[in-house]
Order: sequence, then C-alpha cells, then structure tokens
Amino acid sequence: MRSKLFVPASRPELFAKALASAADALSFDLEDAVAPERKPQARADLRAFLQTDDALATDKTLIVRVNALDSPHFAADIDAIARNGVSLINLPKPEHPDDVRAAAEAIEAAERDNGVTAPIGLLLNVESPKALRLAAELAGAHPRVAGLQLGLGDLFEPLGIARRENGAIAQAMFALRIAAGEAGVFAYDTAFANIKDADGFRAEAQMARAYGFIGKSCIHPSQIALANEVFRPTDEDIAHAVRVVVAARDADAKGIGAYVVDGKMIDPPFVERARVLVKDAARLGLLSETQRASIGI
Repeated sequence: MRSKLFVPASRPELFAKALASAADALSFDLEDAVAPERKPQARADLRAFLQTDDALATDKTLIVRVNALDSPHFAADIDAIARNGVSLINLPKPEHPDDVRAAAEAIEAAERDNGVTAPIGLLLNVESPKALRLAAELAGAHPRVAGLQLGLGDLFEPLGIARRENGAIAQAMFALRIAAGEAGVFAYDTAFANIKDADGFRAEAQMARAYGFIGKSCIHPSQIALANEVFRPTDEDIAHAVRVVVAARDADAKGIGAYVVDGKMIDPPFVERARVLVKDAARLGLLSETQRASIGI
C-alpha cells in the first residue's frame, strides 16, 4: 500500500477514475471532504459503488474514512459501507481505547447484517496530542486494528506548530512508528496539502520511509507516482533481501544463529525485515524468476 488516494464520497463521478489509477489503495472520504448536508447522498452513492462488479473485482485496497464515533453520522456510515470488498475502515479522532472497541463492535454488527464474509480492519487516525500519547494503547485495543495513520494537519495546527517543520514531523513520525511497532501494526503517513510541491511531497515521503512507514496518503492523482516511486523497494534492496532469506534458510538448517551476508552481520531482526521486503517485492511483481526460484515461490 505504497500510495493511498483520497476520493471524496460526494464526487461519484471520480470513483471509476480512481479505480483506474495507479494507486495501491483508495480511501473514500465521508468525513472532512463532504459537507454535512451532502453526507446522506454521499453515503448512498458510495454504498452503491462498493457493490458494483468493478469495485468487488479490484485488487486495490478499498478503505472508507467514516465520520467520528461521536458524530451523528457514524452509525449510518458503518451500516452503509461495511460491505464485502472493503478492507479497512479509517476511524478519525479516536481518543481512548474504548472508542476503538466501540467502533469494532459497530463494524462487527454491520458485517452480520450485511453478510460480510471477510472481517474489515481498522485504520486509526492519530491526529491529536492525546491520541499520539496513547497510540500504542489505541492500536492494541482490538484485533481489528491493522494500522495507525498520522494526521499532521489536525495534530499541528491547533498547537501552532509549522506543518513543514521537519524536526516536529520527525518526532511525530518516530513516536507513531514506535507505537505501531509495539502493537504489531503498520504505520501510514499523512497527506501533503501543497499539490504543486512535488519535491516537498517526495522529501516527506522519503522521511516516512526512513522511519518505517509503508506508504503515504495522496490528495491528488499527481502524487500517486511519487509515493509509488519512494516506497518501491530498490533492486539492490530486493537482491540483498533475497540473499538474506536464502542465507537464513541455510543457517537454520545448520543451526547457525548469526552469519554474514554482503559484508553485514545478520541475525533474526534483519531476517524478519528481509522477509517482509521480499514479500512486498513479490506482491509488486518485482522478483525475477531466478529470485523466486531461490526462495521457493
């Protein structure tokens, strides 16, 4: 999920275009992108789209950002969009583990009512000081939580922190990534509002990748290629990871705990990272036939 394109649920004319884009994931937005008076229609349009053959057949990750748990729209959102084909529900503004558990219970009930066959996960927005402080607790509150997503605009603006202050961005990214790591879920990067600033988007995405985030949110189709480029494993990284996985298999067979690959000492944490990278490369079709054969896939 290198790139995730936000799609306003009030713009159904964009749904098919988004589905045809190069984004790995689509995040249909029922929250900030939709005016209150338009939410019922947006909800109905999105529900209808999610049940189309094209939506059900796509290999993209389909996500819906619903309205906050304490809003008058949350229950109707969940009932409408908890459907087969939806992978994640993006929950904005959770402040307490009880919020996460309540959202999970609502999703479970809607899944039963709508005949959903595969459980829908939760992607939690971390966009307040309290949520950042409790991020690991939020992520660990329910097994449905798959990831944490940083929301720097909502986090920084009320505090008067400059959105482009790299020191503050780095601290927020690090805190969220460590919390996600504690809970065993992924970390996902925030949106970048200046559509014309491709260099700024790329630099922030590179920072996120360096901190172990798996991808970046896109608010415009022009940002998709940038995110895909930054979060694509390099050929050199893939080749090294394959060699690590092969060496780990051989070392396990011989009972060796630590060994050297490409001049680097390798032990279990490095092997785990290599296996994740190889899995991602395989999913993206980046492994050569020789590499696939060497690791047995």
